[in-house]
Amino acid sequence: MTGKQRAYLRSMANTIDAKYQIGKNGIEDNLIKTLSDALEANEIIKVHVLESAMLDTREACSIICEEINAEPVQCIGSKFVIYRESKNKKKIELPKKNKK
Repeated sequence: MTGKQRAYLRSMANTIDAKYQIGKNGIEDNLIKTLSDALEANEIIKVHVLESAMLDTREACSIICEEINAEPVQCIGSKFVIYRESKNKKKIELPKKNKK
């Protein structure tokens, strides 16, 4: 993912709310499936890592991205944004990569 594409996704993420939380139970299989389904439906989601979680924000983001094959977009404070192109319901058109 290019810097321009990441910046475009960050600007989109400003308008969405964190609908998913990681709490004291950490990252469980049920959460992974929920986030994967949400990415398939929306392509971009924001997740809030609660203080009771035993993970920091960047660590949680990298674990989830690796598990569900998503791209990290942004980690700020206790929230992070991830993106994965939908297989069936493509909604977001990323800026094209420049070829030199």
